[in-house]
Order: sequence, then structure tokens, then C-alpha cells
Amino acid sequence: RELGIYTRAEDKNGSTEFSITRFLTPWLAGYNGWVLFCDNDTLALTDLNELFDQADDKYAVMCAKHSHTPCEDTKLDGQTQTLYPRKNWSSVVLWNCGHPKNRLMTPELVNQVSPMFLHRFMWLEDYEIGEFSHEWNWLVDWYSDPKDGTPKFLHFTEGGPYFQNYQKCGYADLWRNEYKVMTGKEFTVENIID
Repeated sequence: RELGIYTRAEDKNGSTEFSITRFLTPWLAGYNGWVLFCDNDTLALTDLNELFDQADDKYAVMCAKHSHTPCEDTKLDGQTQTLYPRKNWSSVVLWNCGHPKNRLMTPELVNQVSPMFLHRFMWLEDYEIGEFSHEWNWLVDWYSDPKDGTPKFLHFTEGGPYFQNYQKCGYADLWRNEYKVMTGKEFTVENIID
């Protein structure tokens, strides 16, 4: 916003400030190379190079093609849950920034089109959307280990252990361990987001 690149009005249905700005990824990368975008409520459990090893130049994007239809009306500790086709596909995306179709992702387009156009990848044909396993976008408390596989990249999409109401969500212990590694401190009630 400060540079005048992102000029959209605030998205009342967006639960984060990057709900729409994620689609500037190809432009920000100079339309070059493969780039990973992921929501900020994720936690890698393995080497991300294993995901990049799956990058296939025939695709404009690659993602986990969830069939995710949450039952709850809220997420992220009180945010409105919006339901739409391809829900959570855009939450962890390998972008082939050099793909010709991704040159459409300009600040002008991203500032003008509907959020659903973007989150549903509507500038692409279905065959231009590649797939990687949902293990790389493991929706915590939606998928179940071992029935659905083994998580490689956790996504606390409904809310993580940093929120009061999600202290006991799945994999909270792994998140707390990582917090301690990153900060050198235990996660305590004083750190909880209300």
C-alpha cells in the first residue's frame, strides 16, 4: 500500500491482510522461477526441497486440491468462514512464475478482479493447475494421521495454539516446540492472542 502497488479496499471477507496480495507473487518474482507461497499459519515438518522437487513446468501453479467444506461458521478465533469451490487451494501454492498465464497477475488485475476469481485460479484452465499431495497442506483437525497419510506441512487454517480457543488443536505440541526453538522461550498464556 505504501508504494501504491496494492490499492484494493480492505476485503471485509478476508481473514488476513494477505488474502489477496498472495496473487502478486509472480509479479514480485519478476515472472521468473518457482516460488512457494504459504499462509502464515503453517509449519513445515520436512525439507521444503522435497516439494520443489515436484515442480513441473507444464503447470502455472501446483497446490493441494482439497475437498474442504468446513461445517463451522467461523475460523481463526472468530473470523467469518467463507465457503467457495477450491477452498484452501491457494493457501499453499507452488507458483511457476515464468508460466505465460501468470503474466496476467499484474497489480492492475489483482487490484480489480473479485477475490473469488483469484482464489479459484480462474485465469487458468484446469489442466494448468498441477497437484501435490494434501500432506503438503495438511489442514489440521481436518485430515487424520494415519488414515489420510502423514503431514509434511501443517496448516492451522481453523486457528492455531496461539489463539485462546485452539490451545488443544492437533499438533499444538509441535507448534509450541518450534516456538521454543525460534524464540528460546516457552509459549505461555501471556503469548496467547485473544
